Amino acid sequence: MNAPLGRRALAEAVGSAALVAVVVGSGIQATGLTDDVGVQLLANSLATVFGLGVLIVLFGPVSGAHFNPVVTVAVWFADRRTPGGLPLRDLAAYVPAQMVGAVAGAVLADAMFGEPLVRWSTHDRSAGHLLLGEVVATAGLVLLVLGLARTGRAHFGPVAVASYIGAAYWFTSSTSFANPAVTVGRAFTDTFAGIAPASVGPFVVAQVVGAGLGVGLVAAVFVRPVGGRGGAVGTGVVEVSNVPDASYAASASHVAEATNTSGGEPELTTS
Repeated sequence: MNAPLGRRALAEAVGSAALVAVVVGSGIQATGLTDDVGVQLLANSLATVFGLGVLIVLFGPVSGAHFNPVVTVAVWFADRRTPGGLPLRDLAAYVPAQMVGAVAGAVLADAMFGEPLVRWSTHDRSAGHLLLGEVVATAGLVLLVLGLARTGRAHFGPVAVASYIGAAYWFTSSTSFANPAVTVGRAFTDTFAGIAPASVGPFVVAQVVGAGLGVGLVAAVFVRPVGGRGGAVGTGVVEVSNVPDASYAASASHVAEATNTSGGEPELTTS
């Protein structure tokens, strides 16, 4: 990734906006087509899986396609002592871009479906079991992103990350937001995928805890490659660098996120 930092930050903002627009927009579309909450969640999750995969492939070569503050921080932390890791200045540019993009994406989705541009969500998600679901979802995401890079399989990132998010929609009680930027953005829409502002703080805390657990699991399970850049995996396209062992050419700075960010819970008060 040789693009200027400003261009990379713009890619993160646009990608985050598109991701949230997919999540929110597909939720609105689904609720307009059926009253079956299970079918609504299925439509929402499928749209998110396909949309996320496309966005990772598209923006991976530019910014790494993180679209997710906890992924960006995890990538920086994992390779902070590794030459070629994600610089702190990139982290400082990526995270605000992701947050702004996520809010813009929610507003855009509301505009496309004739909803109020900004209307705070009333979907309460403060229950303890939902927070546990977020810890699990985020830990799994970070483990996947960093673990693939550590094992030289970052090229599987787009498919693996999108598939994980699709599965986590259904096996976690929270439907796997796993992304602070997306969580904040979804507070701006009182539709299927929304989350009440009062629930945002606890969700973000749970996501940070999950990210920490994910980083710890990576350190415990995977050996950092010698002679290569340990980095994370990617949700994005792997860039082969001038390192002694090209099989470990996936760097943390090329990770893509992954993002998540999913839709509503399988109950009317869930999305």
